[in-house]
Amino acid sequence: MTATPVDRPLGRLSAPKRVRLMPLVALIFFSVSGGAYGIEGLFSASGPGMAIVLIIVTPLIYSIPHSLVVAELGTAIPVEGGYYHWVKRGLGKFWGFQQGVLQWICSFVDMALYPVLFTTYLQSLVGAVAPGKHVLFSLGHLRFDLSWFICLAVIVVFTLLNLLGAGWVGESSVLFAIICLTPMLILTVVGVSHLIGHGINPVSTMTASNQSMWHAFGAGLFIVMWNYSGWDSVSNVAGEMENPRKHLPKALGMAVTLIVVGYLLPSLAALSVGAGGDAGWQGWAAGSFSDVAKVLAGPWLQVTVTVGGMFAAVAMFSALLASNSRLPLVLAQDGYFPSWVAKESRRYQVPIVSIIGSSVIYALFCLNSFTNLVIFDVFLTNLGILLEVAALIALRIREPQLERPYRIPGGWFSIAAIVLLLTSVCSWAAWQQYSENGSKAVLYAVGIVAGTVVLYFPLAYRRARNARRAVAAPVPDPATVAQ
Repeated sequence: MTATPVDRPLGRLSAPKRVRLMPLVALIFFSVSGGAYGIEGLFSASGPGMAIVLIIVTPLIYSIPHSLVVAELGTAIPVEGGYYHWVKRGLGKFWGFQQGVLQWICSFVDMALYPVLFTTYLQSLVGAVAPGKHVLFSLGHLRFDLSWFICLAVIVVFTLLNLLGAGWVGESSVLFAIICLTPMLILTVVGVSHLIGHGINPVSTMTASNQSMWHAFGAGLFIVMWNYSGWDSVSNVAGEMENPRKHLPKALGMAVTLIVVGYLLPSLAALSVGAGGDAGWQGWAAGSFSDVAKVLAGPWLQVTVTVGGMFAAVAMFSALLASNSRLPLVLAQDGYFPSWVAKESRRYQVPIVSIIGSSVIYALFCLNSFTNLVIFDVFLTNLGILLEVAALIALRIREPQLERPYRIPGGWFSIAAIVLLLTSVCSWAAWQQYSENGSKAVLYAVGIVAGTVVLYFPLAYRRARNARRAVAAPVPDPATVAQ
């Protein structure tokens, strides 16, 4: 009998290094967060009090429900390409294709942000590295400047690391986590000491000026959702994990706790600088914690936090490359993409073409012309989450006997609560994005979805035709082959 995705991981049984428990926690950490670096804009958008509320509440209504879905499906179907196979098995080939392709397309913009963020942090240390300056050559509207070549260098380094396999990416992520979290730990200690010593209430102001509570909540929800998304990403390397049916739920629980604490404590500490001045929360944007560090302890802590942010950016790129690059692999294994896309390294058994091809696309999207496309990122991410929830329900109904090492407690009542929470939060975020940016984000998202729907039919026809040819092909006579 032909093995199904449940029977065996696809093509990964002899990977040289497996992803162990703590590296798995680190991979989830960097797939979702990377620490408090980048959360600063939440405070200027919503105000300090509401921002803290969102940091605490969002995991309850968004992260934990999604991580429970990932834990059940990831332990029931622990295969390479994770959520692609969940949706395909639960909802059918068409929806599986949509899940795989849409999330891979979504990664084009998302992944380009991290090398650019690394360059932005580097710019604060070395002023000569400035986006838009030192243009070396141009091709139409595309400008290849010094910053882009730094982004390219980052991509090359972490592409090479990924070519060693997800196990090595996980091991390196543990080291990067220590490097990233240490500056934030120091910032927390210094900032909390300042809060206590001066009797400061960090959340004395609930919202930003002239905002209602409702508007402040909505303005920040979209931001904090982006900082709390990505729990399913690590499922794409389940075939390279060490005992995923045991470790995945435990790693998800540990990562949720680490990420919430990693956002909450440094944020409270940073609010000790107040609202005004160069480092006040009213003007916070991505990277502002470096300015806060300078105010609290001087240039040494500013440099330390900045370096931590640089490592967070590249570690997130590395972890997410391991995940996203498995999507073209499984789409090629299923016959939608050309078979050469699934080509693997003989030594490390990783998808060489898929990793390098994805990295080339990400390098192109690091060019300034594409940065505005990030507006559809959360739309497509949330669409993927809702497809996973639908697959969970479908598999509960259609395959009640499927082995589920982790099963969401509470039966259908809990699943109904998860559906209600995730549908409500995703819908609200979509409406807020529409309210803030008009129809532009909606048109981008609808255009992309329409394109993948149209794309499915010729690729599915080609896949079926190749399958018929394979069945009709004559089987070689062993005697003839021997001669």
